[in-house]
Amino acid sequence: MQKKSFHSKNKFNSSHPGNKTAKKAVKRWDESEKKPFKHSKSQSSNRFKLFIEYDGTRYSGWQMQQNSKTIQGTILSAAEQIFKDEKVELYGSGRTDAGVHALCQIAHLDVKTMLAPEIIKMKFNDLLPHDINIIEVQKATHDFHARYNAVGRSYIYLISKRRSAFGKQYIWWLKDKLNINLMRDAAKFFEGKNDFASFTDKDMEEKSTLVVIDSVSIIEKEDLIMIHIKGSHFLWKMVRRMVGVLVEIGRGKLSDKDLLFFLSNYTNEPAVFTAPPSGLYLEQVWYKDVDYNAEINVPINIMNFARVLK
Repeated sequence: MQKKSFHSKNKFNSSHPGNKTAKKAVKRWDESEKKPFKHSKSQSSNRFKLFIEYDGTRYSGWQMQQNSKTIQGTILSAAEQIFKDEKVELYGSGRTDAGVHALCQIAHLDVKTMLAPEIIKMKFNDLLPHDINIIEVQKATHDFHARYNAVGRSYIYLISKRRSAFGKQYIWWLKDKLNINLMRDAAKFFEGKNDFASFTDKDMEEKSTLVVIDSVSIIEKEDLIMIHIKGSHFLWKMVRRMVGVLVEIGRGKLSDKDLLFFLSNYTNEPAVFTAPPSGLYLEQVWYKDVDYNAEINVPINIMNFARVLK
């Protein structure tokens, strides 16, 4: 029997940050809600689109930080060795947290020197550490921006139902038995346009907490559970808190009514249930020139990869 919600009411809360803007028409990819970006200062510079995979275990996330090792900082350091004596700029499609991995992160690189994409890829992979790999490099137009031109993203979260000596850095082991059917039923409430203010920490770079979620699917195979989430964009820690709440529902400690309460009332309760970063993977980033409904193959079959780990 599903646990009764500990929230007796599910009323509209005027203190919810997103409710002040809820009446505004919000399109999936409303560029007015995003920060404006500048094109290259000089049209003589060259822009390249990078497809990147990485193991985030040793890094403090994607974004550069002082006194911390990051994915962006490591790639920029390699770029500065490749393109000596010139300024290089690197922008990612989004920021992954410390310990989060990527199967196909997208970034764009601005440099003055023109090299063939395959040469750039080779030089990067000669310099980068073993846990960062450039999958592909493409020449891009000056109006392409890795973050602001993106129209959709997908994430995968991996959970193991049995203890293992391997894979702790890449999967979340749960000894509690989960009711997958309850989790699947609850996951449907995430789909559509919702305010995820309760599922994120305050982030000055995000003007709105309204997000369109296209689908949340939960696949169970042998000892593995894969949660696949696809949407317009994602807020800081949002996916990990979505997963954490679904797990608590699977444990019987929360109900779908609690999930609805979190979506319609501003509360910090989901923070308590934040899933660890180790099981989270940025899977894919979509742009307007790619069919958003088409599945794009990434280099790693994540379920096969996870079975090797466990």
